[in-house]
Amino acid sequence: MRTVEPALKRALARRHDEHPEPGPAGEKPREDAQGRSPGASRQAAIESERQAPAVELRGVCVHYKGVAALNGIDLEIRHGEFFSLLGPSGCGKTSTLSAIGGFVDLDDGDILIEGQSMRHIPAHRRPVNTVFQSYALFPHMSVAENIAFGPRMTGKSRGEIAPLMANALRLVSLAGMEERRPSQLSGGQQQRVALARALVNRPSVLLLDEPLGALDLQLRKHMQLELSRIQREVGITFIYVTHDQEEAMTMSDRIAVMDRGGVVQVGTAREIYDRPANLFVANFIGSSNVLTGEIVGEDKGVSVVRLGAASIVRARAGSVGHGRVSIVVRPDHMHLARSPAGTPLENSIPGKISKIAFLGTHLHVAVRVESGVEISITRALSSESGDEFTFAVADAVHVVWPVARSLSFPEGSE
Repeated sequence: MRTVEPALKRALARRHDEHPEPGPAGEKPREDAQGRSPGASRQAAIESERQAPAVELRGVCVHYKGVAALNGIDLEIRHGEFFSLLGPSGCGKTSTLSAIGGFVDLDDGDILIEGQSMRHIPAHRRPVNTVFQSYALFPHMSVAENIAFGPRMTGKSRGEIAPLMANALRLVSLAGMEERRPSQLSGGQQQRVALARALVNRPSVLLLDEPLGALDLQLRKHMQLELSRIQREVGITFIYVTHDQEEAMTMSDRIAVMDRGGVVQVGTAREIYDRPANLFVANFIGSSNVLTGEIVGEDKGVSVVRLGAASIVRARAGSVGHGRVSIVVRPDHMHLARSPAGTPLENSIPGKISKIAFLGTHLHVAVRVESGVEISITRALSSESGDEFTFAVADAVHVVWPVARSLSFPEGSE
């Protein structure tokens, strides 16, 4: 919650700049160093503030009992963005959220919200609200009382609270449940109450710490769509913590993949999936086939790699110039052929089908290649195409994929 005094000072300063007091007769208002009038100067400052990130982390470091949880994180989150922090347990994503919310002290660096440093601002005075996995609803209060708690703490009257609560209930589709207690609600409904309580004061930033973790799979998927809808409607910056890659990719405008207390890569779901920054991201986001080999040459910007004793494949060179490499190929970028592909634009290695699994919308095929590695291939099924899958377990096949879909990283680069 922002204090009134700084906001009042800004409003008075803006009013003074836009309507300066008259000087001596005939004297024009003073101009700034760029020759702009005070009003124009203030407008330029306002535009600059709008262009600043909603949240910015600058070299943020946090230690717990001498152990580094965050190692100099730099991050910019845009206004009105659904931004996810994604990574395995212990990577630092919850610590990052806690640092933004003011629940942990920084050992170094700074956090800015709407351009204002939060270094010495306590949690209860920051323009953020948090939705926790446990929901943290007051069990003795009704839905209405839980939602109204925040506005009451800010000194709003009943007349002011009523429309805010009605809008919050509408937003989360809970109208008509005002008098129920949390114990009378389902898990999904409790999650909606927690969300409404966090949104009713219209914070600049909403922090969400794995809020769907306690829900069953079907309800979780439904709430992912609901959260996306609500975020678009209210236009507030959401910062979401999850270890579920599908969840992050479903809802997020951008994702920060974290590992060992640092940010490894930031981008859209498509950017991270198609162009992972390193082997860790490639393995963590989606499924990947990893083939190891030795670079034996280069041909027009493409690395030539020997796999095992016989197979030669090609991969986008990237930053790997020589030595042993790991080649990463997504299962959906591979397909099967009876004989080697005849075009230089594709790679091909021989193998034998070891498993075929029908998964409704697609087939999963496992092929063991000459090096002993088992490669996974996914093949989408279409009821309209009429095509038949003609391969069987134990068939000798070639696994084929485009050179452009091969990503190469130094071996052990995780």
